[in-house]
Order: sequence, then structure tokens, then C-alpha cells
Amino acid sequence: MFLTPLNPLHRAAGARMVRFAGWEMPLQYTGILDEHRSVRRGAGIFDVSHMGRLEITGPQALDLLQSLCPTDVAALEDGQGQYTVLCHLTGGILDDCVVYRQGEGRFLLVCNASNRPKLISWIAGWQRRFPGACLIDRTEALGMLAVQGPAAPGLVAEALGTGLLALPRFHLGQGLFQGDPVLAARTGYTGEDGFEVMPAAAQAPALWRALTERGAAPCGLGARDTLRLEAALLLYGNDIDESRDPFSAGLGRLVNLDKGAFLGREPLARTKARGPAERLVGLRMVGREVARHAYPILESGHRVGAVTSGSYAPWLECNIALGYVEARLAEAGTVLQVDVRGRLAEAVVVPRPFYRRSAASGEAAPREPRAASAGA
Repeated sequence: MFLTPLNPLHRAAGARMVRFAGWEMPLQYTGILDEHRSVRRGAGIFDVSHMGRLEITGPQALDLLQSLCPTDVAALEDGQGQYTVLCHLTGGILDDCVVYRQGEGRFLLVCNASNRPKLISWIAGWQRRFPGACLIDRTEALGMLAVQGPAAPGLVAEALGTGLLALPRFHLGQGLFQGDPVLAARTGYTGEDGFEVMPAAAQAPALWRALTERGAAPCGLGARDTLRLEAALLLYGNDIDESRDPFSAGLGRLVNLDKGAFLGREPLARTKARGPAERLVGLRMVGREVARHAYPILESGHRVGAVTSGSYAPWLECNIALGYVEARLAEAGTVLQVDVRGRLAEAVVVPRPFYRRSAASGEAAPREPRAASAGA
């Protein structure tokens, strides 16, 4: 089992620890509801050092990534990042990642912890066609802290330098901590503004303490999951996997069929042309029942899909879920049922995300059901 550089701090703080993707990680500190609301109201800090950080460098680094990604990596400017997916030859999703262009021939790929070994093997296999590209696993050399919430940018700027405040969303910059450079990306997995910072592993505990002393509330995997679900951000292994293609998952915007050849291009082009058989939709439960992963979704007593993620939404104060349904049922306003342990619970298809932060005020802006397409 892997331990992050922050593991002793989690244990000393009394966090409830669990095994996740081969790592010992904090599930919660003061409680999921309290941590969730801390992020929405102020700032929370998460240890995300378990996520993979893979450097791809060299004169053929771009060529390798262009062959692996359906997005146009060549369009990235220095310091810019892009949410993307890697697909296998039949178009199924191997992982969803963020790729950053750090400079000419220098890229950073941040991937899911559970998929890191698979991706290293996958990339290395295709790398043989691009001998001018080098793959380096930097996961254990770097820590990774996510600071999220309306107060998060200010806290990070206090610790790493005010220059980071000018960094646009989905861009990577560099701050300084105790005189040493620290990578900082204006990204996150909560629906809030904030940063994911990547100090050297040995520096991670001191940076964690500096940020918590400034007011960032320690948060665990439990709150991270409820926050990302309110924002309708996908979880690999639940909402997407190798059996799902980007168009079914509402990620068709990531597929650029005009950029040239890439792995899975032909099957993805066929899927786009005919339309996916199922679509991922947002569901708002009408009653008090909670829809959980793998619960059947029904229409008039007939199974038409299944829940992929579901929970009580602490900020919205209702029960929400994501799930795949037959494409004809993906319109917002469609009334369906979820089989909750033998009891049929009414659910309504609603637009995603369920929650969106107001760009003007930074305050929470819940999404209410309206008549619009739920697919993307």
C-alpha cells in the first residue's frame, strides 16, 4: 500500500483513513457534511498526492500525445491545460486526465490513481513508435494538494505568491514556497475556484501546514465525492470506464475528428454519426430516497438504464444522481423511476451540472430543472 507524503499529518489529525486505489487516504476529518460546506463557503484542502503525474518530454512528445488523445494537444499554449480522455482502439475510455503543456516538448499528464499503472503500460507500448518521446513517472517525487473554494485563491497566493492570482482557469504556473519553485494549476474537482499545487514530496507537509494555518479546512475523499457530484464531474470506474465512449458520457466536445489520426478515431466517428445508444444524465430524486451506484433506472416498470453515482447533495439539500439511460429518455423533464432496494422512487432528468458557482459573486448557484437537453 502506498502512503502519501502527508500521511503522518492525516493520522496525527485523527482523520478516518481508508484504502483507495492502493493508497491509504483520509476519508474524512470533521465529517463529510461539514467539510463539504467548508469548501462551498470558504476553502478546503485535500491531499490528492495519490493521483498520477506523468511527464512526457522530448522532440516527439507532442506527436505521441496527439496519437493518444482525441483532443488537439497541438492547440495548447505554454502553460495551458486541457481536460481530455485517453481511449483504446475501440473508442472506450481508458482514463480521463488533464494534460498541460509546460513548454516546447514538455507536457504533464495528471491521471487517476487507479489508472496510473495501466496508463504507464499503455503509453510505453505506443511510445516505441515515437523514440523521441520520454515518459517519466513523477508521482512519488511530487506531492499534490488541492485547495478549493471561494477563499482558496487568496490563501494560495499568500503562501506561494500573488502572481498566481492572474493565472487563468486551466493554466499551470509556478509559485515559490520557502524559496523553492512549486507548480500550481488553477484546476480542481469540486465546482469551485482554486488550485492544485505540486510541491516536492519533502515540502508537502510544510505547505499543508502553511495553508491550514491560513484557514484552509482539511477535507477527505468523502467530501471530494459529494462536491464533484454536485458539480456533475465524472468519477472513473463509476460514471466512465472502458465500456463507455466519450459521446455517451457527454464528453463529445473532447473529440476532435478533424485534427488527424489518433487511437480510436474510426469507432468514435461512427458513434458520433449514428448517435450513442445511451446517454449519461443528471437525475434529481423527487422524494427522500437516495439512488446509489448500479441501482436500476426504469420507465413504466421496464429497465432503461442504471445509476452510476448518487448521493445526498449537502449544499443543494436534495438527493441527486448520475446514470445512463436510453438516448430517447435523455431530455430534461423526463420522469423516470429508480429501483431503491425493491422500492420505486421517482426521479426527474435535469440539466448538468446540478450546482454552478456564480462567476460574478463566487456564490453557489443551484441548477433547477428546466426544459433543455441533458446530453452534451
